[in-house]
Amino acid sequence: MHLVPVVAAAVPLAGCNQTMPVVEKSDLSAANRMASLEGGRPMAHRRVAIRTIKHTPYKRTAQISPTSYGIASFYSDDQLTANGEKFNPKAMTAAHPTLPFGTRLRVTNLATGRFVTVRINDRGPYVPGRVVDVSVSAAESLGIVDRGTAKVKLDVIN
Repeated sequence: MHLVPVVAAAVPLAGCNQTMPVVEKSDLSAANRMASLEGGRPMAHRRVAIRTIKHTPYKRTAQISPTSYGIASFYSDDQLTANGEKFNPKAMTAAHPTLPFGTRLRVTNLATGRFVTVRINDRGPYVPGRVVDVSVSAAESLGIVDRGTAKVKLDVIN
């Protein structure tokens, strides 16, 4: 007996229940474009890719050896270096991921024994397995221009 009033009240309310129609994603984007055009200004949707590079400063401690080995390459892009200098391909400079700017570094080509002293003024290289990028002039002195890369030994001078 108590159910009759509840059912009688629920039946008219059930007619008010509406379901949302299923909308496709393409329909929504078209509706958004139409709404933005009606407002007078089209909406601009752009994707922006930002590349961040984490830099860990080099610290000379008893645990870190000032000598290391790896692959060297060279670069000749005419651009600003990480320390703000204009890149000079004739200067004896190099890019290293962690050494402080201004550090003098002796780079020795292990295959030929040729070496050159460079000054760190840029960050890089950003190719896995490479330890230093030298300028074109330094690469010519090391004899690596034809091959592009060489196994080297790095010695921090000061």
